[in-house]
Amino acid sequence: MKIKGLVILAVTAAVIASSCNTRSSVTGTKVKSPEDSLAYALGIANYFYYMTDSIDIDPVLLAKGMLDAKSGKNTLDEQGAQGYVMTYMQKRQADQMKKVYGKNIDDGEKFLAENKKREGVQETSSGLQYEVITMGTGEKPGPQDVVKVHYTGMLLDSTKFDSSLDRGEPAQFGVNQVIQGWQEGIQLMPKGSKFKFYIPYELGYGESGTGPIPPYSTLIFEVELLDIVKE
Repeated sequence: MKIKGLVILAVTAAVIASSCNTRSSVTGTKVKSPEDSLAYALGIANYFYYMTDSIDIDPVLLAKGMLDAKSGKNTLDEQGAQGYVMTYMQKRQADQMKKVYGKNIDDGEKFLAENKKREGVQETSSGLQYEVITMGTGEKPGPQDVVKVHYTGMLLDSTKFDSSLDRGEPAQFGVNQVIQGWQEGIQLMPKGSKFKFYIPYELGYGESGTGPIPPYSTLIFEVELLDIVKE
């Protein structure tokens, strides 16, 4: 959410609320001082700020909310109002992301539906798919363990986005410190194993993505469990 913009809008609304609460009185208000000019400039800046973000906010209704709160007639308390704003903005952002990256959802679902039909591919109740390349004979890590692994991560189009092999150094991390698909998959692997994970976006980086990983991306990881680090 653009908090700075909301603060500017609140200042503008406060100026409106202090003097009037109808559209006619707003449009009829004259600029008489530097402070009035500031209020007017804030209104103009605000308009273009939110038009750029495609949000049409009625400043008079915002002023009404402020007046109602001031007189104790507000229908939402402060926490409820803030919660509504956050929920609205989060949903709006998610809807916008789906418009841009929705194809990734469709592609991922189609891929996983076909992939689980292949011999050797198993699927857990969460939707994680995995394939055993080499089955080790050591112990399996738990959620509180630290593991040392080699891995390569790819998108569905085979674009490699990360690889410890390319860096020439194994990765070490706590099992409970990585994405959900990894947390579940790594605990299925006895030490010395090499698995391939097929991770739906819900168990990966979700609707936001990260770095070179776009939102709603299904991920493929080839993972070798080298060691369970004893501290």
